Amino acid sequence: MGFFLSLFDRHKKFIKRKDSDAGAHGRALEELRASLYHDFRTSEGAKWQQKRVCGPVVSMTFNFMVAVGIIFANKLVMGSVGFNFPILLSLIHYVTSWILLAIFKSLSLLPPSPPSKSTPFSSLFSLGAVMAFSTGLANVSLKHNSVGFYQMAKISVTPTIVLAEFILFRKKVSTRKVFALAVVSVGVAIATVTDLEFNFFGACVALAWIIPSAVNKILWSSLQQSENWTALALMWKTAPVTVFFLVTLMPLLDPPGILSFNWDLNNVSAVLVSAFFGFLLQLSGALVLGATSATSHVVLGQFKTCVIMLGGYLLLDSDPGMTSLFGVTIALCGMSLYTSLSLKLAKENAEISKTNDNTPNPVY
Repeated sequence: MGFFLSLFDRHKKFIKRKDSDAGAHGRALEELRASLYHDFRTSEGAKWQQKRVCGPVVSMTFNFMVAVGIIFANKLVMGSVGFNFPILLSLIHYVTSWILLAIFKSLSLLPPSPPSKSTPFSSLFSLGAVMAFSTGLANVSLKHNSVGFYQMAKISVTPTIVLAEFILFRKKVSTRKVFALAVVSVGVAIATVTDLEFNFFGACVALAWIIPSAVNKILWSSLQQSENWTALALMWKTAPVTVFFLVTLMPLLDPPGILSFNWDLNNVSAVLVSAFFGFLLQLSGALVLGATSATSHVVLGQFKTCVIMLGGYLLLDSDPGMTSLFGVTIALCGMSLYTSLSLKLAKENAEISKTNDNTPNPVY
């Protein structure tokens, strides 16, 4: 009888242990399910996934490759096709992006937005507006000015961003970074000084473009880094505002003759290819601004210019002249210095953050 009681007790303990194990496994599965839901279906999780997958190196490489592609696409559209309507081209780009984002949303592939209370509508409206002016005026400036004058105007965006970030966020830049940015600006100026063709209207457009361009980059970077916005979610929210302002700008800045343009299959295909690259450029630029800063995005743009000029000289037998090549070399040296300082600062911030995370809580 005692043997059976002992066997019963052992079986009872075994059942309890199995129930306990089942409960532990169940809790683990529930925690995993909750973690996956948090990673993919909340704004915080989507933001974390974007930072994990698209870090500074990945996003900047992606942006560089797309920027080279859109140069050839826009050359085809504005050169061979003869589509000389810069605002309408920008409008087609953003409408295409809006349609693609709507498809993503219908397939539940669009990351969720943060709660509406966390970001006021005025911030999203301002971002959409300055994006329209920045993109539209940039294309008009390229139409009426030479590439060299356009690059000279772009140089002015860098000090504008530094000044605006100091006024708005009290963000300071180290002396060594200021020196590196100055070297970059001087190098780009020397590289493009031989191509400074412009007219009065083009110069006015270029000057009007500087402030919206700087504010656009600052707002994109700020909303992604201080809020739980992802690039795709922010593009979805601001696209309607951008489209609205581009529609209002089109009759003011585009030349007449849109309806008389030859809308055949080849021309429409070229415009749509440019629009697809425009979507990728907007997405990659937003990823760069989320992973780095507004100033770094401008420096990346200048780097693309220098690499394209240098690549044309080495691979395509173009001859920009020794002055331009000397300027490119100076600019690349300044960019290398700026990148080195940025990486060093990022490493120091990561070490400080890690130290703070590992510091034990004091016991009172």
